[in-house]
Amino acid sequence: MPLTTVLITIVAAGLLLWIVNRFIPMQSQIKSILNGLVVLVLVLWIANLYGVFDHLHQFRVGRR
Repeated sequence: MPLTTVLITIVAAGLLLWIVNRFIPMQSQIKSILNGLVVLVLVLWIANLYGVFDHLHQFRVGRR
């Protein structure tokens, strides 16, 4: 995946979070949970792009 796509996705997520935090009235606890969830998803997505989770396909659950 090109670096520009990754950067555009990160900027779009940041812009969306800023809009939600700035213009949508919510409790601060809900906003912090939402911010943390979005950051966690972005970190996991970037880690997956770099192949951090490639070794997980070797693990099997069950008898097959």
